[in-house]
Amino acid sequence: MFTKILIANRGEIACRVIKTARRMGIATVAVYSEADANARHVRLADEAVLIGPAAARESYLVADRILQVAKDTGAQAVHPGYGFLSENEEFAEACAAAGITFIGPPASAIRAMGLKSAAKALMEKAGVPLTPGYHGSNQDPQFLAEQAGRIGYPVLIKASAGGGGKGMRRVDKPEDFIAALASCQREATNAFGDANVLVEKYVLKPRHIEIQVFGDTQGNVVYLFERDCSVQRRHQKVLEEAPAPGMTPERRAAMGRAAVEAARAVGYVGAGTVEFIANQDGSFYFMEMNTRLQVEHPVTEMITGLDLVEWQLRVAAGQPLPLTQEQLQIDGHAIEARIYAEDPDKGFLPSTGRLIHLAPPAEGEHVRIDTGVEQGDEITPHYDPMIAKLIVWDQDRDLALARLRTALAQYRVVGVANNIEFLARLAACPAFSQADLDTGLIEREAAFLFPEATDPPDEAWLLAALAELLHEAAAQARRAATASPWDALDGWRLNGQGARELRLRRGELQRSVGVVSVPGGWQLTLDGGAPVLARGELGRDGGKSGKLHAQLGERRLHAAVVIAGERRHVFLDGHTHALVRVDTLHTGGQGDDAHGGLRAPMPGKVIALLAPAGSTVDKGTPLLVMEAMKMEHTLTAPANGTVKAYRCAPGEQVADGVELVEFEVAP
Repeated sequence: MFTKILIANRGEIACRVIKTARRMGIATVAVYSEADANARHVRLADEAVLIGPAAARESYLVADRILQVAKDTGAQAVHPGYGFLSENEEFAEACAAAGITFIGPPASAIRAMGLKSAAKALMEKAGVPLTPGYHGSNQDPQFLAEQAGRIGYPVLIKASAGGGGKGMRRVDKPEDFIAALASCQREATNAFGDANVLVEKYVLKPRHIEIQVFGDTQGNVVYLFERDCSVQRRHQKVLEEAPAPGMTPERRAAMGRAAVEAARAVGYVGAGTVEFIANQDGSFYFMEMNTRLQVEHPVTEMITGLDLVEWQLRVAAGQPLPLTQEQLQIDGHAIEARIYAEDPDKGFLPSTGRLIHLAPPAEGEHVRIDTGVEQGDEITPHYDPMIAKLIVWDQDRDLALARLRTALAQYRVVGVANNIEFLARLAACPAFSQADLDTGLIEREAAFLFPEATDPPDEAWLLAALAELLHEAAAQARRAATASPWDALDGWRLNGQGARELRLRRGELQRSVGVVSVPGGWQLTLDGGAPVLARGELGRDGGKSGKLHAQLGERRLHAAVVIAGERRHVFLDGHTHALVRVDTLHTGGQGDDAHGGLRAPMPGKVIALLAPAGSTVDKGTPLLVMEAMKMEHTLTAPANGTVKAYRCAPGEQVADGVELVEFEVAP
């Protein structure tokens, strides 16, 4: 077994590999970019080495630099994680040439499966069912459009060298094909350095089911059952679960055999995943093989009780697979939710910033958190905006779903937009609860998943006020020994009760909370309504965690109120309400209500200007394309109007909030 390995990755997966290596007594070397100098994986590793600037192409994708670090530190093997160089056959070959073990499949297997078109041809020879489509080398746009017409719409354009939903577009009618193709090719070039695509029939109501396979150097290959990854947005997975709901033993065996045959066809060694598109009738088609560990591997670990990273290390060291196919069993049900810094209400636009407050649910037998960040860390625009993976397990799917809902309700994040409440709605969605699954679930259940925004309940305003008062009281108690009696905020008056007012705001809605001190608490009055007796106490840490045990009238509540600048983030009943404390002595602008023109929603690069300056456009017309966090984002006209001028040019890097388009709304 190795005594030291280098992890050629960052974030959550680097931390995940370090955890297993440490348990096995293997020393770890982390590599990091300038943007990741203080990252969690750097803090966890036994040693860490800087490899370049923030841009991945100048750091995490520089194979020569990473190999040199491995040599310099005496690492005997390199674990590539997922993404970056994990499916780069040239890197695998370079490792072998340098006498360093690549913890993954041989370069020949990566090469065979790396290009989707070539992989499909190989699978066709192996007798694995294929989706109808064009997988050839002719990349002429008109030719590909003709192939799409032959296949029949809707079709799916996919980057041949792609993965992770990048370089992928569904096209429903011929007139949209050329534009979608150009967008796919740009995204594929940026993400993979390869603009080639393939075109396939888009299966209506498809399920995305994948089989985890493992091979060793002795020729043994097994499958560790399936994962259902049907719940996706923009072709990226959101929820994954194992086993797949409704899977029969016969279908599982058939898909397992097909996956094993696919692995054997390329002499596969290590962890890999064979992905299938499955029809509702049970038929299935080979989609692709990912020649690495998958993001969603924890659900397989939870239902098998195995550590797949340990298996990777043992197989890479030349050991045989620890178990045979007959010894592998499924126990219970597991679901993984990907916690991202993104705004579901703005098309899942990525968010950046510092994690001012980060409080995941407690881990245990039923709940697991895999993360690459901690409170105080930054989510930067340079890499994938994942905060964590939340994985739950229980004896059956219904119990696991209940665990997931509870854990999501306990998750608290402040500092970046996030998808936690969206995931909670998804977990509560009747279609998902009843396992009515397909890759279009999020779109067809949009009415449930994207409800109209509502004002915070009265309890949220009262809890924010109560937390404010408790923090003031705690601060007063700390100052009591030296403070002037005139600084006291205890409501004492020489004649009669003392009264004061707190004002809070959410957007344009402003509410007033009247406060009167009473023995043991306060009497709170919301907008002149009925008074409510409020009592409470902060958490044992003095309120740093935001925990608040409160009583409003006869109702006892366990909530959290996190204070960040002027904002009071109230976590109540699985919902987050961001309220702003209004300084009644301040007069000025509208703060967070201010809106500019068409501005950059995040840092990124302008890729293309789509509507000519001076043109009159309708609401929703695409105006320009930005690239950020490895994905393209199209900005559209906010209303009917005129594109007066562009304030940017293709290829230009722009900062968050910079005005991109001078736009005049039609009268």
